[in-house]
Amino acid sequence: MRKLQFICLAAFAFLYTNTTFAQDSEVKNYDQGFRLGFGVNGGLPTDNAYDWSLGGDVRLQYDLSRRTSLTLTTGFTNLFMGKDENGVDVNDLGFIPAKAGFKAFVWEDQFYVLGEVGAGFAVTNGYDDTTFLWAPGIGYANKYIDISVRYEDYNKFKTNQVALRLAYGFDL
Repeated sequence: MRKLQFICLAAFAFLYTNTTFAQDSEVKNYDQGFRLGFGVNGGLPTDNAYDWSLGGDVRLQYDLSRRTSLTLTTGFTNLFMGKDENGVDVNDLGFIPAKAGFKAFVWEDQFYVLGEVGAGFAVTNGYDDTTFLWAPGIGYANKYIDISVRYEDYNKFKTNQVALRLAYGFDL
């Protein structure tokens, strides 16, 4: 678990540092603005607590420059039944994530790294807990399509996952 977190953070730091030194020599005028995206997420937990996950999200993105953006993401994710450490069935867990993040395009203005932090609010099956969550990821985006893979850790939900996001986005 700690090794995966370290690898994700090291990869993010390397890619971010790489873009810091690869600035364009010519300054271009860029109109800052907002984008809105709607995504579908599917994931596989990396432990045995849940079998799989499915969710949807809405992401608001503010472009600081051609290569950097701030993000706000919310939606709904459901972790489907699995077993606890004693082999007892665990009920599905549905939660609402609320995340803020930073997105940096690192290659050809289409491939990016993203880091998000926030909270997950449990809302189904009698769960009454809120967890800190963090999610580093990598992805590809063009004018309308956004495809990404991310690792998400849910501390108090005692699980984490690797998830794929397919989204449609547009300028506001």
